[in-house]
Amino acid sequence: MTDDQWLTGEQLNAWVRFAAILQLFPAVLDAQLQRESDLTHFEYFTLAMLSEAPEQTLRMSVLAGRTNATLPRLSRVISHLEARGFVRRAPCRLDRRATDATLTEAGWEKVVATAPGHVDLVKTVLIETLTAKELGDLSAISAKLLKKLDPESRMAATAII
Repeated sequence: MTDDQWLTGEQLNAWVRFAAILQLFPAVLDAQLQRESDLTHFEYFTLAMLSEAPEQTLRMSVLAGRTNATLPRLSRVISHLEARGFVRRAPCRLDRRATDATLTEAGWEKVVATAPGHVDLVKTVLIETLTAKELGDLSAISAKLLKKLDPESRMAATAII
C-alpha cells in the first residue's frame, strides 16, 4: 500500500475529532430534549421542520428529505407524534396519492415550549465556545460539506438566511 492511501497525521487528527463530534453532539442533544421535553432530537427536529413550513404542513416525502429520514422511519415517528396529539396526517390536497403531515396547535405549543432549552444548549455547547470568526468558518465549512453530502438541498440547510 502506498502512503497516499492513508490519511496524514493532520488529516487523521481532523477526521478523528470530527467523528467524535458526530458521535457526542447528537447524544447531548437527545439527553437535553428527553430530560426537559420528553422528545428525542429527531422528534423535535421533525416538529421544528413542520413549524417552519407554510401552513405548518409538509408532504411526508419532503419532510423525509428535510429530516434525512427514510419514509418508514419518518412514518413511525409521525405515528408516535400523532398519538401524542402533536401532528396529524391527511391526504395531500394536490396529490391524493401522497400524505401531508401538519403540526397541530398542541405540536406548535410543544415546539414553542421546547425551543428555549434547545437553543440554550446549542448556544452553550457550540455558539459560545467559538469566536465569531470560528463560527463563520464553521458555517462556511458546513456549507461546503453540504454541497457534497446534500447536492439537491433536500434538508434545506443551504437555504437558511
